[in-house]
Amino acid sequence: MIKLIQSESGLDKAILMRTLSGRKMLAYMKAYGAGYDFCQFYEVTDETGKGYMFIINSTLIICTDGELQATDELRFFINMNLPFRVEGDSRILEQIGLEEHYQVLNRTVFELVPDEKSTDFAEEYVDFDPNLPEVYNILSEGFPNIADFSLWYTDTSHRCRHGISRVFTYRGCTTASVVFDIGNEVLIGQVATKVSARGSGYARDFLKWLAYFLNNLGKKAYLFALDIRVSFYREIGFREVEKEIVLERIDVDKDSANKGEL
Repeated sequence: MIKLIQSESGLDKAILMRTLSGRKMLAYMKAYGAGYDFCQFYEVTDETGKGYMFIINSTLIICTDGELQATDELRFFINMNLPFRVEGDSRILEQIGLEEHYQVLNRTVFELVPDEKSTDFAEEYVDFDPNLPEVYNILSEGFPNIADFSLWYTDTSHRCRHGISRVFTYRGCTTASVVFDIGNEVLIGQVATKVSARGSGYARDFLKWLAYFLNNLGKKAYLFALDIRVSFYREIGFREVEKEIVLERIDVDKDSANKGEL
């Protein structure tokens, strides 16, 4: 059974705190609550277990207790809504069978392992409160499927105002964001560098500093990497935690080969 959740009390935090996807769901609940049409939360139950779904704009996240099956109901829900991306519990995603509309992409979860800061890194060039339209200009060069500016700006500024997210830039041409900070576990996302500055080493130095900076704040930081970026994060020295899959629409024009390009 799938049931719309009306408030934060409808979420089992013990289940959601187990995974990064679950923590992301909690972060968005804290930022938005359950009263918006574009940001909705669902409980999924059957005789096998319990889980939750969270749909924000064009992304659907599925988190479970590890026992839930409910593949028929979940398949019907996804086919009815056809989000651009489906992520979360890879066990469920592998079983659900949506080849008609979706392709499977592999991604790796990395832990940002702190290291001595690069001797060339200049912290004075880190902007801790950058101009968001300028951030979007950087991101749009690296993420061909990023949401339109108004949607991205509204969501990003809202989460930052509510203390869920934080955006950084380095030398005005490289950016990374704290997507959420829940229970001192941080997810880093939207890492990109302007085309004109690629090959400069800025992203490498900036991310190594960011790992060091967050560790000093008592945070354990993670990021997701599609296959195209895995070797980059390995070379930095970040630790591979696990492999997972995401589903992306195959009937939407995009250039996946350039996603996440630094």
